[in-house]
Amino acid sequence: MSSIRNALNHAAITLATRHKGAMLESEVLLAYALEKSRTWLHTWPERELTKAQLARFNALVERRLQGEPSAYITGEREFWSLSLEVTPDTLIPRPDTELLVELALEHIPRDEVFNIADLGTGTGAIALAIATERPRSHIFAVDYSADALAVAERNRTRHGLDNVTLRRGDWLTPLNELTFQVIVSNPPYIREDDSHLNQGDLPFEPRRALVAADNGLEDIRKIVADSRAQLAPNGSLLIEHGFDQAAAVTQLFKEHDYTNVTAHRDLSGQPRVVSGQYNSQIK
Repeated sequence: MSSIRNALNHAAITLATRHKGAMLESEVLLAYALEKSRTWLHTWPERELTKAQLARFNALVERRLQGEPSAYITGEREFWSLSLEVTPDTLIPRPDTELLVELALEHIPRDEVFNIADLGTGTGAIALAIATERPRSHIFAVDYSADALAVAERNRTRHGLDNVTLRRGDWLTPLNELTFQVIVSNPPYIREDDSHLNQGDLPFEPRRALVAADNGLEDIRKIVADSRAQLAPNGSLLIEHGFDQAAAVTQLFKEHDYTNVTAHRDLSGQPRVVSGQYNSQIK
């Protein structure tokens, strides 16, 4: 027999050899194993686990020790206070990407009816976050992967967000009849030879959603170029990128005649998003 406290402490010590935030990881896995909340664990730290409960928890810890991301083990990840289904067909939503949502919201008045495009939606995290904050606007979320779109649809239904429409295709291709006031994207931007692909959760995530040719810029280059034809006058494009790509992405925006091009840093001070506006009427 083992108490909740003892089981968590033992797991945290075990996971600390491989992962940062080992106690948090342990709490997430034990809460999942017991079908309880992390708050419940802290409320009842002396409660004894049954042999079956402890065995299930230990099996989850072993999977995490082998590198499998907690989000894939539990099938859940929170983003923008939304609990989202996550599968190996999707990237795991990360807190850094919430900056992209924050910046997009600055360009979307609460009382306006805007069309918004989210390119490469994955779980639907960005689209759904914007949809909750701007219910009068309509968000079109695109992904090439049918499996990822199925996850996004379940998340959309789960949160009852009827102002989100999902379409399958390559970037703006399935939206070619529409005009948008704001386009956002967190596209693949990691170089094919980047050593980070062998670290952390990345080896388990879908490579197509991570890696781009041309030093990680191929998809960003296409989105910057193609968005011009579908942005409303003075519409805004916002793209998440790698920590070392701000200068290159900024240059791409300027080469394609975007104005008010701005690089934004996340809470850790890392360059994370470039934004710009495009006015087709002056071309």
